[in-house]
Amino acid sequence: MSTVTAPRQLPAQHSFLEYDALARARALLDHGIARVLCGPFDRLESPWLEPQGIVPQSDDGVVIARGTVGGQPAVVASLEQRFLGGAIGEISGAKIAQALRLAAADSRAGTPTAALLLLETGGVRLQEANLGLNGVAEICAAVLELRPLAPVIGVIAGETGCFGGSGIVAGLCTRLIVTPHGRIGLNGPVVIEEEAGRAEFDASDRALIWSTYGGGQRHASGLADEIVPDDAEALREAVQEAVAAGPRPAGTHRSERLDVLFSRLASLDPASPPPPRPAAGSAVDSRGRSWLTALGGKPSEVIPSVLRADTSDAVYLAVVPDPGSPFHRARAGEVGLNESLALAQAIRRTIDEDAHARQRRAIIAVVDLPSQAYGLTEEKVGLHQTIAAAVDAYAAARAAGHPVVALVVGTALSGGFLAHGLQADKIFALDDPGVTVHAMHKAAAARVTMRTPAQLDSLARTVMPLSYGIHDWAQLGFCDGLLHVHDADQPTAPDIANVQAALAAAIEESRGGPRDLSARLDSAAAVRTRAASREVRDKMAEQW
Repeated sequence: MSTVTAPRQLPAQHSFLEYDALARARALLDHGIARVLCGPFDRLESPWLEPQGIVPQSDDGVVIARGTVGGQPAVVASLEQRFLGGAIGEISGAKIAQALRLAAADSRAGTPTAALLLLETGGVRLQEANLGLNGVAEICAAVLELRPLAPVIGVIAGETGCFGGSGIVAGLCTRLIVTPHGRIGLNGPVVIEEEAGRAEFDASDRALIWSTYGGGQRHASGLADEIVPDDAEALREAVQEAVAAGPRPAGTHRSERLDVLFSRLASLDPASPPPPRPAAGSAVDSRGRSWLTALGGKPSEVIPSVLRADTSDAVYLAVVPDPGSPFHRARAGEVGLNESLALAQAIRRTIDEDAHARQRRAIIAVVDLPSQAYGLTEEKVGLHQTIAAAVDAYAAARAAGHPVVALVVGTALSGGFLAHGLQADKIFALDDPGVTVHAMHKAAAARVTMRTPAQLDSLARTVMPLSYGIHDWAQLGFCDGLLHVHDADQPTAPDIANVQAALAAAIEESRGGPRDLSARLDSAAAVRTRAASREVRDKMAEQW
């Protein structure tokens, strides 16, 4: 276990942005001794980077340090934006999630331990796509495990900003502190331009970027709690106050305040949206609609793009295309502002309906969605925050005793899958070529990583997390089974019976299992493929 001595008292106006990840972590802890867990001398390197010609970093770009803040126990997770943009891969995701889980265990045992998340990150590390995506889901679950027991404070200071799945993590924090240099969002400017074109978002327009994502804008719109100057001592004081304030009461977190988030949508008038057009799917050929109807019966509309079907023991939810949506980037089945809030509302309603039931119904996420909505309007409003509301609701359902099962019947990409599916304690997928899981559409992922689609396909033969194929995804340790069907588009009676039997068995098993996502690391596939994550879990517990 390594130790570092905290720095001398920092002079006023000492820029927080000048520090690396370790110095930032030390600057926020009380002066004295900070213990670094799973540090560089432990050499916990990503096993997936070297085969791609990328030199790994021996702490995988994240510093975990324990100490105190204002005399109270705390753990800091600080991302190093100079290593692959601070993006989250298998090791870094496992380190952050495990630190949060251990803090929760200490808090339950009578030693409340706050967490500080220094979120300078572009989100999921595309070089480890599916493992990074799952890493973000596990971090979200761990934040929500700790949050009722001790405060989870997010700090976003600048340079890289906080984007991708990490924006969702920010939306779950007890309190969020930003500087004017900080930026927060789900889809960054370059990603939107790559996915939707320059007409949707010109990534070279600096004024547009700051008016959309900037710390001042986010604070003014209520998506950050405090804005402080880029000064190490000012940030330290703000963090001390946030830790001293303790956890918030249940129901008061931003990701729980659906009334506030809905009111933002109600006052929104999308500026000159394109007229409704035919979506990529339809009521006939949407797999989400077909399978939800086959398994749950005739659905009702939560909103036109979110369907719900109820049986005696389960609630089925699916996101489907809505060609008439006023949000033109969410017409083909993407998870957008309306969809994420509708999912959160439906789940919360189910929790309330079953609050006094002898046995709580299962919630089945039927997943067929082409990612989140890549749009300017979505980012201005705060898509990261509305998706955080859906993630929070799914985790709350698990904690309340609802078995949560995801059934991937089509496409499951990026933030859409984080919102609808990856918080499930059981995940199944149809064994069909049309079923794909990934962190980004292939063409865009190729451009962002400066590769060709053919190069990505070639790498995926040896670097399993890069693969879009469902069989490779199933070997990563968080798939509970591939289900054979004869027709994934128009399920036959035997197909339906096969899937229903698998879901029933999963629901029964879930009722007697853990209510968190810890079991993912103990599956047979995880033992084979995620040995690095398991080593992080064990070594950090030993050093804690």
